[in-house]
Amino acid sequence: MITRELQTLWWDWLGTSERLLRSLYEQTAALTLRDVARVERIQPELDAMTARMKSIDEQAAACAKKLAGELGCEPNLRSLVLALDKAEAQQVQGLANRVKVAARNVQTVIEKNRKLIENEMTYINGTLTLIARAAVESEGRFGNAGTGGVLVNQAA
Repeated sequence: MITRELQTLWWDWLGTSERLLRSLYEQTAALTLRDVARVERIQPELDAMTARMKSIDEQAAACAKKLAGELGCEPNLRSLVLALDKAEAQQVQGLANRVKVAARNVQTVIEKNRKLIENEMTYINGTLTLIARAAVESEGRFGNAGTGGVLVNQAA
């Protein structure tokens, strides 16, 4: 089997993507609950797994390019599959499909978490704007009673 290295890399990528998805779902829960400490605790793990997936992806691309050179075809999945024997081509195509689906799932959850973070930032920005407006007003619970300094009024 000449695609063993490529398939091994893809299986490693799939395992890492499953662990990343679990952590992303945990991040989703932490964002929903507004648990900042939990989000901060999860972030290094997310960064490490994302970096690992990028590394595996680069290795798989280099392996596919090398394999395409050996088979005398273009370095893309369709050309590789056409150059392989039927059984191995089916294995490679099936595994490639699983990788594509997993990548879509990871991207969907990352996008959902990004939207949650954006919504939280918008909420915080709105709250801070309301607090700043209330502090500037001269009437109301948070308003300034006078404009002069306290020490100046006592000395006079």
